[in-house]
Amino acid sequence: MDEDGCDTKSEDFGQIRIDRPFYEDKQLREDFCYQKPKGPNVAKEWSRNFRFKKLLVQTIPVLDWLVKYSWKHDFVKDIISGITVAIMHIPQGMAYAMLGNVPAVVGIYMAFFPVMIYFIFGTSKHNSMGTFSVACLMTGKAVLEYSDPSYFSTKGNIDGSTLIEPTGYSPIQVATAVTFIVALFQLAMYFLRLGAISALLSETLVSGFTTGAAIHVLVSQIKDLFGLQIPKFKGNFSNVYTIIAIFGELSKTNAAALIISFITIVISVLNNDFFKPIVARVSPLPFPMELIAVVVGTLMSKYCNLEASYQIRVVGDIPVGLPEPTLPEFSLLSNLIVDGITISIVTYTINLSMALIFAQKLNYEVDANQELLAMGLSNIFGSFFSCMPVCASLSRSLIQQVVGGVSQIASIISCIILLTVLLWIGPFFQALPKAVLASVIVVALKGMLMQVLDFWKFWKLSKIDALVWLGTFLSVVFIGIDIGLLCGVGLSLASIFFLSFKPHTCLLGHVANTDFYLDIKRYKAARELDGIKIFHYAGGINFATKSIFKSDLIRLIGINPQKEVVNRAKLAKYMGKVDECKINSENLTNKLEKVQNKVNTKLRCLILDFSSVSHIDPSGVSMLKSITDSFMKLGIPVYIAHCKEPVYEMLTKVYPDYTAKIGFRSFPTVHDAVHYATVLFSNSMNSSISTINIQF
Repeated sequence: MDEDGCDTKSEDFGQIRIDRPFYEDKQLREDFCYQKPKGPNVAKEWSRNFRFKKLLVQTIPVLDWLVKYSWKHDFVKDIISGITVAIMHIPQGMAYAMLGNVPAVVGIYMAFFPVMIYFIFGTSKHNSMGTFSVACLMTGKAVLEYSDPSYFSTKGNIDGSTLIEPTGYSPIQVATAVTFIVALFQLAMYFLRLGAISALLSETLVSGFTTGAAIHVLVSQIKDLFGLQIPKFKGNFSNVYTIIAIFGELSKTNAAALIISFITIVISVLNNDFFKPIVARVSPLPFPMELIAVVVGTLMSKYCNLEASYQIRVVGDIPVGLPEPTLPEFSLLSNLIVDGITISIVTYTINLSMALIFAQKLNYEVDANQELLAMGLSNIFGSFFSCMPVCASLSRSLIQQVVGGVSQIASIISCIILLTVLLWIGPFFQALPKAVLASVIVVALKGMLMQVLDFWKFWKLSKIDALVWLGTFLSVVFIGIDIGLLCGVGLSLASIFFLSFKPHTCLLGHVANTDFYLDIKRYKAARELDGIKIFHYAGGINFATKSIFKSDLIRLIGINPQKEVVNRAKLAKYMGKVDECKINSENLTNKLEKVQNKVNTKLRCLILDFSSVSHIDPSGVSMLKSITDSFMKLGIPVYIAHCKEPVYEMLTKVYPDYTAKIGFRSFPTVHDAVHYATVLFSNSMNSSISTINIQF
């Protein structure tokens, strides 16, 4: 025992007994009837998976879950949940519509038309579809880029250097065109079964991206919080230009707007941090502070005539009734491809992430590909009714679940209430100050802004992940949302590429009286066996990593076989010329003996542990053969242990006769290889290696 209580005493290997015959890989496969699995029967798989009834239920999930719905026990819960979510939709929808540079009523449209389609095709029971700050902001970028500037600031619209020529398109036309192309991409992803594409957006990337987008949202609302007249900037670095313009206009702050913003923010924060937890102990229904702020702000603006008296900017005209169905402007689609791709991936990833959270929490299944179909059809339908791309909102979805919502019937209840607002109540909010909506947005951003602390969490867990987070965040904040997302994906892929070039390698040692072989640098109880080196490699061996495998092997075992072979050849050549040159051969003879003994005393057998080798390509096999041949020239056998079937098949495919070569053998476990080498050392040199049959 050492001072840490570890048993580091070297034990005789023969003390271990495993009650099974000794195996090599080739014999193991013969004895246990190994057969490479056949590919699936495409016709049978297609027939089984695409039967009409099964396909119908998979495509329209409401047909399945609605017949099982418990109207007696669950309907009241969904009514309460639907009413609560509808109350949240009104202020959030109007506020987030401002981020999209479209009329406030569009936010309520988004909580009505697409939601009805998601009810039919969606698989999440608790996702609250509608407006989402990041999606609306990304859409607003395209709206600002391609809409007629006369719809916005009276000072014009600039991108930092040049004026944008008017296009004649209204913000609604651009927004619906974005929605339509987002739908096309999502439907294309569904038919191509690309639901797993969301895996490209890691937790690190999503955190950095949404935090950076939250900064964009915050900056975009400062002008309304302070009542400033600032032109809308387009293109890259728009955030920087906006911040510079804000500092240039701070002296012109509208005091009345600032007071309204300050009061709304303070009351909302106090409600969220102090009052809401108290209410939660008494009632499952949250206190609708946002709606109260909107109603009170509207009443004060209307009866105190804030717009005329204090130049407070208000929401303005809100039409009564439902919008007429209109086809999107197809002439715009070619200009919106990049925006469509980014928005479709971001909204789908966020939507699926939230759906999976609730599904795991409440033990039901969510179909990733079906979610693509549901979102695509929802956006197609919404694009005909003046809607921006929809996405699930974390705050609304959480409330929908917390207050007892059981299914998407809660969303239908919410739609019915919002229909009432659209038909009769909408014009009431025309006098609502934009400062109130900006305050609602800023308070709602708290959760995303606090994600900045995630950087330190990722830094502690992985420096590479932290750099991905930081690179994504900074590129989103200072360059642009779409460029930032592209940079984030690039950094994530680069990190994967970098990690694949840093495989884990180590030497394994034996733990006495066990069949464990562990990293000798991490386990004090693991001791190297005399004359045997066990090299562990974790990762793939291919044309790109073969040099890393070779260099790490040479570094860890301390022997370069190819160099040693060359040294031996040189000394042997010199020894042949000793008599001709009439020089003293004693020194050369000693050198040759040292070269021969150096390798043989240090290493008599090399075992390659392939238990963590996931893949090997022909280039890797060629490298492996070259190294093996070099060791064999030194009289050192090389054994492969714990080789996965696909790796073994590649070895035998590239070199079918390699298992027949003396010194290059494959074993099912490291233990088999070590035992074979140990017995081989103890047998006489005349023993036939190929006929040894060991019971242990």
